[in-house]
Amino acid sequence: MKVFNDPTARNYGRLAGGLYFSIAVFGAFAIGYVPSQIVTGDPAGTMANLVAKRGLYNAGIGADTLVMLIEVMTMTMLFQIFRRTNETLAFAAMLARFAMVAVMGAMLLFQAGLTSLATGDIVANDEIRNALAALMMDTHHAGIWVWQAFFWMHLMLLGTLVLKSGLVPRLFGYGLIVGSFGYIFDSVYAFAFPDADWFGTLRIGFLAIVTLSEVGFALWLAIRGPKEPTPLNPALAAA
Repeated sequence: MKVFNDPTARNYGRLAGGLYFSIAVFGAFAIGYVPSQIVTGDPAGTMANLVAKRGLYNAGIGADTLVMLIEVMTMTMLFQIFRRTNETLAFAAMLARFAMVAVMGAMLLFQAGLTSLATGDIVANDEIRNALAALMMDTHHAGIWVWQAFFWMHLMLLGTLVLKSGLVPRLFGYGLIVGSFGYIFDSVYAFAFPDADWFGTLRIGFLAIVTLSEVGFALWLAIRGPKEPTPLNPALAAA
């Protein structure tokens, strides 16, 4: 466990980058692939697919859970890496990411409820089951809009810390800040302007930017490790 002793060490940064990249891998499976194989445009169809592909659905829930556990270590390590740059911004970034994970954890409860409906563990006629399934799916979607708002804040702060720290190339900082708007745009688009096609296209462009920036940031940390740290803020040194 010596790797956790010195947040300024390259191995510490490499481990943080590796954890961050693993979030992208497991998250792509749980958030990207699994729903495309299970969820349809109607609750009854979704539940039928869930029963037919229950193993895949449970694997998605497992991957989501694993992501949240990795998130705890990742957000803590990112805080330790960047607190030397600005402790207030680093702590706010950590809290914003923690809030995102908390919302995602609550969303898993609705996924579990949907499983109970699909498998018949909750006894009800088809009309009631479909209505409950629709409610759980809509609530789950609302959860996505909420966690994306917290993640937008986190990425804005993280990008700012990257720019100020000099620990990784500044290009990643600009990409995180600019691309972060893809998440808030996606929430606003889904919640308020679902018929604005131009807005939907715009948010896809920003999401592409932030995806490349996050993956690049994680791989840079994992492969190269952070540069030599900047001197500790005198105010922190005196604390």
